Amino acid sequence: MNKSSLTVPSLLGDLRLLVVLFVSFRLLLMMVYQPFFIDGVERGVSAGGDLYTYYGMAQLAAQVGAPYQGWWPEFPPVWPFLFNGVYQLLGANVNYTAFAMLLGLIMLGFDVGNLLLLRALAADLYGANTGIALAWVYALCLAPAVFLWWTFETLVIFTVLLALWLFAHLHGTRASVVIVFGTLTKFTPALLLAATWRFRQVKHALRHTLLAMGIFVLVYIPLFSQNAPMTWASLSAQFSKASYQTVWALIDGNLKTGSFGPLEDRLYPERAAIALGNPPRVPGWLRLGVAGLIGLFIYARTRRFDHKGFVAFATISLLIFFLQAQGWSPQWLAQIIPLVLLCFPTRNGVFAVVLLTTVAFAEYPFLFIRTGDTGGEISGALLLPYVILILARTALLIGLCIGLYRILRQEAVGQGM
Repeated sequence: MNKSSLTVPSLLGDLRLLVVLFVSFRLLLMMVYQPFFIDGVERGVSAGGDLYTYYGMAQLAAQVGAPYQGWWPEFPPVWPFLFNGVYQLLGANVNYTAFAMLLGLIMLGFDVGNLLLLRALAADLYGANTGIALAWVYALCLAPAVFLWWTFETLVIFTVLLALWLFAHLHGTRASVVIVFGTLTKFTPALLLAATWRFRQVKHALRHTLLAMGIFVLVYIPLFSQNAPMTWASLSAQFSKASYQTVWALIDGNLKTGSFGPLEDRLYPERAAIALGNPPRVPGWLRLGVAGLIGLFIYARTRRFDHKGFVAFATISLLIFFLQAQGWSPQWLAQIIPLVLLCFPTRNGVFAVVLLTTVAFAEYPFLFIRTGDTGGEISGALLLPYVILILARTALLIGLCIGLYRILRQEAVGQGM
């Protein structure tokens, strides 16, 4: 064992120490604030997240059958089968505390992967010193530490970072497999394929796309064969949601978080198409069309074709998608933060992450926790700060997109990947 005194260079350069501190902080947080549900109230580190909803879905599956057979989940199959598998693994003595802790520990494993991948990618792009510095910044960010106990975005960004690392090391086929695994967890990792069309030869981009699409279809074929209505309800559910927590929601007059209604609705595939809120005044096809045109403009104007450009293009694609989406969830920060740090490894990049995190948590849970007497709807004195927070977050995301566009307009020395 090394017994020499710590110095700043040795401390900040010690990856093993960073990993130990990273893991121990999250484990101790779980031990001090154990998740549990009692007397109708969720307590502990998972309070405010979605794990209790997933626990209810797993209980539903125990009664009516597996996901896509007896009920529809609103996500692609990886996550529903994972949390259902955890529930089954815990056996007859399953309870919410054990369920939430085990899922959180699984997400912690992926978050360690995120830490190491962020360091490796940053080292490839900017050098070893920047790599370890960004890893420390990520370790000190609150949002990733919270969200691994709330939801599964930690797994989603793991697939994105792993695919980016594989592309950087010219493992395109493996990256395509990782992308489709991520897409089978949540649809956003599929946006990485847009970057392959700009930064790879057409034949390679076509191969990556066809491989990803082929695996995706092969996974869904047995699901459709078992229960087509439930599977289609799952695929389409997110696109049928009313707007929430965005400028689009303000325009529509929807002042609640996104919701699919009670768990019992998932027994009926036709209820996936019921939007719980006011209909959109700006249709989804128009939002998506404008976002697509902006994306094509950036595609045509891109001049930077090294891996920094690849990461920047993937990041701006994700942010444009989030900006056009009818809804916003604070846990999406788990995807945004590592990518912003990779693209802006500066003090300003860290400030942007801190501002986004502050705005996101000020909106939820800080404001929404005060809506218990209005059924979860923002009203009265909460309305003005709520509008300001949404506009501030939107402005921050647009500002990041402008910064990313400027990166893509630069010509790198020694172009090529």
